[in-house]
Amino acid sequence: MTTQLPHSAANNVRQADLTQGEQLTRRLLAAGIVGPALFVIVLLVEGATRPGYDAFRQFGSELSLSNQGWEQIANFLMCGVLCLAFAVGLRRTLRSGRGSIAGPVALAVFGLALVVAGIFVTDPALGYPPGAAEVQTMHGAIHALAGLFAFVSLAVACFALTWRFAGNAHTRGWALYSFVSGAVVLVFFIASVAPDGGPIGLLQRVAIVTGWTWIAAIAFHLRRETGQMAQ
Repeated sequence: MTTQLPHSAANNVRQADLTQGEQLTRRLLAAGIVGPALFVIVLLVEGATRPGYDAFRQFGSELSLSNQGWEQIANFLMCGVLCLAFAVGLRRTLRSGRGSIAGPVALAVFGLALVVAGIFVTDPALGYPPGAAEVQTMHGAIHALAGLFAFVSLAVACFALTWRFAGNAHTRGWALYSFVSGAVVLVFFIASVAPDGGPIGLLQRVAIVTGWTWIAAIAFHLRRETGQMAQ
């Protein structure tokens, strides 16, 4: 014999399930705020204080080397995992329509690329660590490939959400912000890996700060919107 809940009780159960789902989504979106913000803070502080390191002309990945390298390795891993969580939250939030698959998938690739970059440490280069011989290893090659995937997938995510936001008159400001962010990430990343040398550390940091800040801003915006719809 099957026992059926009264109509009002059944509605309350469904409402509770919806609330739990919304809370999970908001936690996943919060990961997109925390991960990139911590990454940028650690990158900039470490780059400014690490002995023998020149943030102006050395990549952020070189911070994964030396006896303090574990700090940047942990930074890669933590940000990568949190961005993977954010990608899930983004998919749950967008659900359907423009960019609802491309955006989350691109950000999932971005998060995974950061995890890979943390596991496979870069090779000594550009004079860091001081006195270390420059070598080329499989670890370093995988790290470089992960970096390429990270920046390209981040730009793709920016453009996917540009397309999404452009379809609504109320979010066209976010569309412009997303497009400019994606363009800056691509242009400054390409400039940072050009063979001319120069201030490549600075150029890469412009791409990183722009792109990672965009993720945090989008996550904050969507989390706030989700909270308002739940009220």
